Parts: sequence; structure tokens; C-alpha cells
Amino acid sequence: MIKEFKNFLLELFFPKFCLGCKREGSYLCEDCESIIDISYSHQKFQTKNLKDLYFATEYKSPLLKSLVQKFKYIPLIRELSKPLSFLIIKHFQLLDQPPPFSSKNGGKSDFVIVPIPLEIRKLRWRGFNQAEEIGKVISSSLEIPLINNILIKTKAIQPQVKLSEKGRRENILGVFSCQNQEKIKGRKIILVDDIYTTGSTMEEAARKLKISGAKEVTGLVIARAESKEDYF
Repeated sequence: MIKEFKNFLLELFFPKFCLGCKREGSYLCEDCESIIDISYSHQKFQTKNLKDLYFATEYKSPLLKSLVQKFKYIPLIRELSKPLSFLIIKHFQLLDQPPPFSSKNGGKSDFVIVPIPLEIRKLRWRGFNQAEEIGKVISSSLEIPLINNILIKTKAIQPQVKLSEKGRRENILGVFSCQNQEKIKGRKIILVDDIYTTGSTMEEAARKLKISGAKEVTGLVIARAESKEDYF
């Protein structure tokens, strides 16, 4: 009851407006969501350490870029995790062949969700980990547990967005450690992040998870970008 009243007051004094058309009610209205081109298909994408990669859309829509920017940077709208995550869920619903971790395939009990972590100073500045927020929504929708105390980012690095593909690989190498390894030993991991560009961050995280006992790692992001498309 208290939470509902608090939400009522927030909506009353700080109403949400669609970041696309400015209509009151939500940060992404149904009409604006419909102009984001959600993929109806999935193509197998395997790397040295990723078994596959799922993404809802290509990172091309100006509206999508605006949503992600406002989610990760000032004004840091944490609630954007829901409409952005729903793009992933919508993608799953549109697929002819559900992903292996879907309840329709009966294999979700084998999986756990692990978000890409933030370095501690960036986490304190932002106040939340965007990958974890996405992971929470996906976890609730798929009924797959999220474990957020596995991967740790052990040191600050240069922002990946400013680097070349080679620079990103070198920048991220050895930056993750893995704790509570017994929780992932022999498990299938859904590794969650926001945008997949060169893949260096996800590849390094997947490598660490696998040498720490994970059976396999599948990546999951909102969108896949071409090199330099994640520049704002």
C-alpha cells in the first residue's frame, strides 16, 4: 500500500513522457515502440567463448540510441530498463524457434543470468548497473535466476566507447575476476549487457566464466552495433 501511494505521488508530481513523441504516460509509448525494428529471426552467432548471441534489434534507430543514452548517462533514467528489456522479450516472442532457455523448450532450469559488472567507481556515480537492471527484467519474465555476485570488475579502464576494436580488446583483457564459482560450476550462463559492438567486453567476461567452471555462455543484449555506432 505504501509503495503504491509513493508511486501515485511520483506519477502525480513527476509524470513520465515518451522520449519519442512526448506523450504523457510512459518513457516509450506503444506507437513509438512500433517504429523500432525488432528482429523476427535469429542467426547463430558463435565466438571462441560465446555459444551464441541474442539481440532484439540493430543499433541504428535514433530513438533507440536516445533511450540507451538517457539510461546509461545523464539524466540516468533507471526505469528505462523496462521498455528496453521488453524489446528483448518481444524479440523472443516473435521468433519461430524459441531460444534454448525459453520455457517452451523446457530447458530454463539449466540456466542462470549473470550481468556484466561495472567498475565500483562508475557504479557509485551511476547508482545502478544497467546490465543488472536489464537482467532483472529478463529474469522475471523468463523465470530464470539472476546472480549478480559472480563477475567482478577489478580495475578501472578507459571507456570502451572511445577505443578502436583492437584497443577495446587490449583494454578489457584481464579486467574481470570471478567469485562464488560454485554457483556457476556446470551451469549454462546467459550473460547480459546493453549493447554488443566489437564484443570484446562480453568475450572477455565469457572467457572468465568458462575457466571458472561455467558449462557454456550465451550473450544477451538489447542491440548489436557496428563499430563506432555506439558513439553518442
